[in-house]
Amino acid sequence: MPSALEPRDLKDIQQAVADAGASGRKLEIVGGGTRQAIGNPRRETVKLSTAGLSRIVDYDPAELILTVEPGARLSEVEALLARNNQMLSFEPHDAAGRSTMGGVVGAGLSGSRRISAGGVRDHLLGFSAVNGRAQVFKAGGKVVKNVTGYDLPKLMAGSWGQLAVLAEMTLKVLPKPSVVRTLALRGLSADAAVDAMTRAMGSQAEVAAASHLPPAGGREGVTAIRIEGFGPSVDARERMLRDLLGAAGNVDALDATEAEAHWAGIRTASYLAATDRPVLWRICIPPASGARVLSAISALDGIALLDWAGGLAWARTPLSVSADSVRRLAEREGGHAMLADAPEDVRLATPALHPEPPALAALSKRVREAFDPAGVFDPQRFAAP
Repeated sequence: MPSALEPRDLKDIQQAVADAGASGRKLEIVGGGTRQAIGNPRRETVKLSTAGLSRIVDYDPAELILTVEPGARLSEVEALLARNNQMLSFEPHDAAGRSTMGGVVGAGLSGSRRISAGGVRDHLLGFSAVNGRAQVFKAGGKVVKNVTGYDLPKLMAGSWGQLAVLAEMTLKVLPKPSVVRTLALRGLSADAAVDAMTRAMGSQAEVAAASHLPPAGGREGVTAIRIEGFGPSVDARERMLRDLLGAAGNVDALDATEAEAHWAGIRTASYLAATDRPVLWRICIPPASGARVLSAISALDGIALLDWAGGLAWARTPLSVSADSVRRLAEREGGHAMLADAPEDVRLATPALHPEPPALAALSKRVREAFDPAGVFDPQRFAAP
């Protein structure tokens, strides 16, 4: 078997999986290669690239439905949607313009709008795929009301290529808001920022996104609240938020360029310098825990920011900080921590995904074995060292 495979259609995928199963080789499913820093860096695998399956199969703007192959570039899909004033409302991150739709769905990582629009799994209506037995199967459908096999799309989103090779996906898209406005409070403490975001989210202002960037390196801290919709509605909700949050400090409206830069920096965690803190963590927690997690990361000589109104912390820590320390603080707050990037020796010694409790780990194992009994799909990527 060659060191890399590039199937061009569904039959090619089936053949590649069947050959791997017969030979005992392991397949690593690769899209744009933008998330190669997640997981064990040393595995003996054959790369199965979905780059050759890059068609936009069907797009019906009137029905808000998009069907694509896994190798379709996210940048091209978003450009197509933008021409029709539509969007992927879960706000995926396009790494260096190379992200593919299969990678977006497989990773299941959503941007700042997740708190209002839901995540990838909430927008994947249906798919076709090839499991570890080289069998083609389908789930879901091409309309929102079609619930046949509806839970399987939710399972496939965020499965990291451990269950099947996606061959085609149907997603729900939404109209782009006519007006987007970001309000900012500057210089708030972590506790005050989380309180402000919590009050904004609990109001009738229909907040689309909320984040907190602490001060660092001479940069002023910014707590940002984003609202979207029709002009008069946005104006009314802005007045509501100014009245609600005014006691916390001055509320400014960011200009479009500054707002775009802010949300891009939050979504990609590019605000966190990597120089002396090379280990990047993605920590999911209850929103009310955000301030405590920032404080705990700071006590470890790390730096962090908050998205999802406090429910997601991106953090960078020095090499001297153990993975157990970060994961214990996440667990104390009822959350979990994924190792998103680190030097190779750290990734070799640390599983990328947060260890599951025994009962959940046993269930996950049964699910993987049901889809891939021979372990064809890169079983060592997330295995404990």
